[in-house]
Amino acid sequence: MRLFWRHGYEGVSINDLTNAIGIAPPSLYAAFGSKAALYREALDRYAGLPGGTRSLPPAKTLNGMIKSLLRSAADAVTDPSAERGCMVSNGMIQCAAEHAELAAELANRRRRTRNEIAGALTRWLPEDSAHSLARYLNAVMLGLAIQARDGATRSDLEEVIEEVVTGLRARERKR
Repeated sequence: MRLFWRHGYEGVSINDLTNAIGIAPPSLYAAFGSKAALYREALDRYAGLPGGTRSLPPAKTLNGMIKSLLRSAADAVTDPSAERGCMVSNGMIQCAAEHAELAAELANRRRRTRNEIAGALTRWLPEDSAHSLARYLNAVMLGLAIQARDGATRSDLEEVIEEVVTGLRARERKR
């Protein structure tokens, strides 16, 4: 998982994987069937890690929920015990044509996250507004992941979160 997280699918060779796991290529194929199948298993394992939408405490207000969501995402992408960035956000944005199916799976995972966010927002917003705000928040989370990958600190990302929350509060006051 960490190899794929760090280097992306196309940046990891079978040799890299077998060396990391400590097995020969035939054993890797016997256990997983293919590099793509191993990648899918790594994505599933990654999905079980804390962070993002998976470990949000219940929020009392819309702004509290948004701040909690973004802080959880920032914590996950800057966790010093993990790789920087997000395996799903940073993985396979562009890829070779033969990996288009895996890229589509990652796009679906990002879409599911956005829909989970929208579902949580419907506690405070009508469905169409929840989906619109979820799209915005998902874009911010993707940006946080990329910035973390580029070396932004947790403190740097907190500045972005505060700007988002301030902007949303100002928008609410105008309504």
